[in-house]
Amino acid sequence: MGKPKRKLSAKEKAEKRRRRKEYMTIFVNGKQKRVKRPETIDGMEVDEFILRNADPIWLHQNEMWEYVVDEEESPPRHPLWPPFPLRPHNI
Repeated sequence: MGKPKRKLSAKEKAEKRRRRKEYMTIFVNGKQKRVKRPETIDGMEVDEFILRNADPIWLHQNEMWEYVVDEEESPPRHPLWPPFPLRPHNI
């Protein structure tokens, strides 16, 4: 018989909670790797949060002109979709 597992101390539990909050585990080539979690604000990625909540003045001040939208136009679309401009195919 092996050694019985011991309970973690309060300090060890706190460290484990901090690590789980800061990092996530992914699989690469069948092996587990620990990587930092992407930054989030209210559960959304930072870029998505900015697109939803920024006003045109703030976008201009921070040189994010590609996200500035006229009021007549539709709401901003996600910057990564579509990955290229959609054009009809001429065959």
